[in-house]
Amino acid sequence: MGMNQFLQSLSDLETINRAPGYFKFEQHSVAAHSFKVAEVAQFLGDVEEQAGHTVNWRSLYEKALNHDYTERFIGDIKTPVKYATPELRKMLADVEESLTANFIHNEIPQQFQAAYARRLGEGKDDTLEGQILSVADKVDLLYESFGEIQKGNPEPVYTDIYRESLATILKFKQMACVQYFLKEVLPELLATDFSDRQKLEALTNELLDQTED
Repeated sequence: MGMNQFLQSLSDLETINRAPGYFKFEQHSVAAHSFKVAEVAQFLGDVEEQAGHTVNWRSLYEKALNHDYTERFIGDIKTPVKYATPELRKMLADVEESLTANFIHNEIPQQFQAAYARRLGEGKDDTLEGQILSVADKVDLLYESFGEIQKGNPEPVYTDIYRESLATILKFKQMACVQYFLKEVLPELLATDFSDRQKLEALTNELLDQTED
């Protein structure tokens, strides 16, 4: 038993497309998403560090790079389905946890098992790094959905995904990195010229106003 199965499995993440079942102008794989989330998390970590917070960079990078590895086992399930009920979400999480544990036990050399149990476990916890991951994941999802809206994709699901992504980001509005994103990054994104700009601006302002209540 060596690391071959793990290293070989990384290519599998390139073949798993995100938002399956919907028309899209641009395909995004789980592998590409993982890289982008790591880049976003790196930037958000910089903001937090400049705000005076201590970032465990090893933990942040491990969480970001590996956060969707378990989709290799069950694929990328549509967000509306995945979060349909708390019971279903828990069932899917239990399946992922079981398959991941079996994979680590059967395919990862014993001397590395503890490290991969940490890396492939649920990264979105209450630590600063876990919260940064939660935000970074939704920032990339917001950009993916924005890209489809900007191109004129008629599927209403991308507006729903944009709304859900921003609403989740706003749950972490106390974080310095989220405040920076809302003040400096999001307005620049929405300043882009596209046909549904006013509609998306209205939706964004509605969500922002709700958080002020």
